Amino acid sequence: MRLTRGEFLQQMALVGASGPFMPAVFQRLLPLASAEGISAQQAANDRVLVIVQMAGGNDGLNTVVPYGDGKYYDLRKNTGIQPAQVIPLNNEIGLHSSLTSFKQMWVNGTLAIVEGVGYPNPSFSHFEAMRIWQSADPALKIQDGWLGRYMGGIRNDPQAMSALSVGKSVAQSMYNVKVSVPSVEDIQSYALQGDLWAPLVTASRLEALNNLYSAMPPTLTAGALLKGTYESALSTSRKLQDADKAYTTTVVYPQNELGRGLKLIAEAICGDLGLQICHVSIGGWDTHASQNITHSRLLAYLADGIRMFHEDLKAHGKDKNVLIMTWSEFGRRAQENGSAGTDHGTAGPLFLAGTPVKGGLYGQRPDLTKLDNGNLSFTVDFRSVYSTILEKWLNAPAAVILGGSFEALPFLA
Repeated sequence: MRLTRGEFLQQMALVGASGPFMPAVFQRLLPLASAEGISAQQAANDRVLVIVQMAGGNDGLNTVVPYGDGKYYDLRKNTGIQPAQVIPLNNEIGLHSSLTSFKQMWVNGTLAIVEGVGYPNPSFSHFEAMRIWQSADPALKIQDGWLGRYMGGIRNDPQAMSALSVGKSVAQSMYNVKVSVPSVEDIQSYALQGDLWAPLVTASRLEALNNLYSAMPPTLTAGALLKGTYESALSTSRKLQDADKAYTTTVVYPQNELGRGLKLIAEAICGDLGLQICHVSIGGWDTHASQNITHSRLLAYLADGIRMFHEDLKAHGKDKNVLIMTWSEFGRRAQENGSAGTDHGTAGPLFLAGTPVKGGLYGQRPDLTKLDNGNLSFTVDFRSVYSTILEKWLNAPAAVILGGSFEALPFLA
């Protein structure tokens, strides 16, 4: 079907009126329309990586607690976690008491802890530190994300939903000009929406949108991109709706941001939509004041959410295919501040969870007697974790994606 100029303008008027009700995936694609050589890239691998971001800077010392080190209590007279409140993993370290769900995963061998994770010349800015972690580039010269570079380099079925970013916007780690990643807050809203104020014209507007994309000249690369992405978005939206209808679970997820996000991801994985990369975030970790109450609550959200997610996948026979990784843009300073909190710091622990994990401790715990201007010295470059996941889990050339070689860690079974 080809449209005349007048028909085109008429269709655009109808579609334009629907703009506020369209999923953000379509709106984000418009700036890409002039780019050449772009195509949708989707995953062709049954392994899934789920990234959980702890946004704000998690206090690693009060997460994986060095309760056997007296120096820790010298530095944390008011905020230190007392030995009676620690879930011991050995005679030196233990988990915060709110991480009881992680303790069970630890016993089952499905939780790995990498200690001392950081990078050289760290940034204490939330914005810069997040960019560094999500681009995997401490020099801040690379604009796209490390997972975006991975997704942009693989061949996939364009009708599959190979990546999913839970939230209002796409995680920076997934940025890549070759890849369209949907950002979904909830399954019900990820669909072409009608106009609540003019429901009688909804059908005509949707028909106009369909006609507009169908009329894209096949020789126009940008047109092919928009048409292909539109059709892919419609397809994945329908699949998400179908997955939601078919999904059942006996698992009770925590009623919070992370619990809802992980449940959404579980529905998509159990619906066999072709997912390979997922990202979900939980905020609030910037604990400058009155830390202990807030931190305790957030840690419980984290551990309970991840454990329920794992149990849900296990009940559906999907747990062997899913690896979970947590990250936070930085840790906190070793010494507490005067407001019963902690300030922006450097290195911290990172969790890997799931059936594919070889449970245990990895890396080296930073020495509290050898601080760097009051901060912990990192012992494991975060790109070593990325490199291990890329090579050993996603079967991808880590050195190409990360721009260098980094030591692998044996946390995968």
